[in-house]
Amino acid sequence: MAQTGTRVLTAHVPLPLADRVDQMAERLERSRGWIVKQALSAWLAQEEERDRLTREALADVDAGRVIDHQAVQAWADSLGSDTPVDTLSDTPLPRPR
Repeated sequence: MAQTGTRVLTAHVPLPLADRVDQMAERLERSRGWIVKQALSAWLAQEEERDRLTREALADVDAGRVIDHQAVQAWADSLGSDTPVDTLSDTPLPRPR
């Protein structure tokens, strides 16, 4: 396995959070550093996915693939009624134009 370089990052964290990291490390029999690396990797992956989805949504808007606000409001209002708008009724779910 090829070894990669590392770099020390320092962060001040609230004591309760540090205690939780220590407790998790003990429970999993892993180092505090391992726990922090796992958490940081997961957070970065989540934020990268959020950014990708945002860019994808903005591209849809730019291309005109949007749903009219009134159609969404009518659909949302129908959810609490006896006849919610769905794909089986005469009124279809809101779809992009």
